[in-house]
Amino acid sequence: MEFSFTEEQLLLQKTLRQYAKSELLPNYHRWDRGEKFPREKILEMGQLGLLGLRVPERYGGQDASFVTCGIASEEISRGDFNYGLFIQLSCIPAELLRAKASPEVQAEWLPRLASGDAVIAFALTEPAVGSDAANLATRAVKQGDEYVITGEKASVTFGGYADACIVFARTGESGAGGVSAFLVPLDRPGITRTVYRSPGERLSARGSLFFDGARIPARFRLGEEREGFTGAMVSFDFNRAFIALSAVGAALQSLEETVEYTKTRQAFGRPLAKFEGVSFQVAEHLTLVEGARLIAYKCLWFKDQGLPHTKESAMSKWLGPKAAVEAIHACLILHGHYGYNQESPLEQRMRDVIGLEIGDGTPEIMKGIVAREVYGREFMSYR
Repeated sequence: MEFSFTEEQLLLQKTLRQYAKSELLPNYHRWDRGEKFPREKILEMGQLGLLGLRVPERYGGQDASFVTCGIASEEISRGDFNYGLFIQLSCIPAELLRAKASPEVQAEWLPRLASGDAVIAFALTEPAVGSDAANLATRAVKQGDEYVITGEKASVTFGGYADACIVFARTGESGAGGVSAFLVPLDRPGITRTVYRSPGERLSARGSLFFDGARIPARFRLGEEREGFTGAMVSFDFNRAFIALSAVGAALQSLEETVEYTKTRQAFGRPLAKFEGVSFQVAEHLTLVEGARLIAYKCLWFKDQGLPHTKESAMSKWLGPKAAVEAIHACLILHGHYGYNQESPLEQRMRDVIGLEIGDGTPEIMKGIVAREVYGREFMSYR
């Protein structure tokens, strides 16, 4: 059993940690306070190779392992948790396009994704359909060599400024077997959008997309009709580990800051770190966060080996954000009134991470998946 990274991965880890500390962390609060996020920052991520990790090399990407993508998610999120969303929302489209898109669509969109020239969102959730993703209401009706899409997609990360979106819509009967996937350029007539006033993850411009008879060429369908649901579930399995590692990165950065703060902050004539009520809390949260980290990397290693990893994916998605939120909350309290202050990154990290306790599956759904994998579907109240 091997727990170490390769030399190349260790170099990537070191480089990204320094980049996150020097370039991202000082600006973390700016995008939370309403300052517009410049597209030049996305192009910068593309130049660093962060958006082409799962894009094939022939299209300007790196074809990196899933463990390597996890390292990038963890380290970048130390500086700005929301930047980790860009990694997630580049890996998911890259995976679906390389597996399901026509060569022409791949050649058009994968280089743009890798360079940062195009942001591609992922739209599965609907106003009345969240965790029950097989029962979508949005429809795509084939008319000649086009599909006409009608419906609303909710809680779309980067919905406010994405250039295209992978949209899941019903093309057949009810249930998972009737869902198809499409790459939809968002500049088409009949598409409008709104952005939510979210308590966290504000850089992501999360919102709704409305399709009122929007027409797209049939060549933008990803795979065959009625294969969409399976593609979505496969993407969830690896992305849930990325989410866990983004949360872990934010928590570890918070704990490191708290260690340094409690070494110097004096109370009753000695540093806070000398009180077991302080140091034991840090020890406890470091242990729980490290546990979540190891499950996530185990999941991604399984993915790289072509092994089943649905159970580990759900475990990491439940435990990672939960352990991170609890750790960051404790760090905020240990900083006292300095922590309960918008000049500190702690309160923003906590708001940001809470969002991904929900996104890509709530804690209750994750526990249900773990139970299903252990007991079998026949023992589940839902399938």
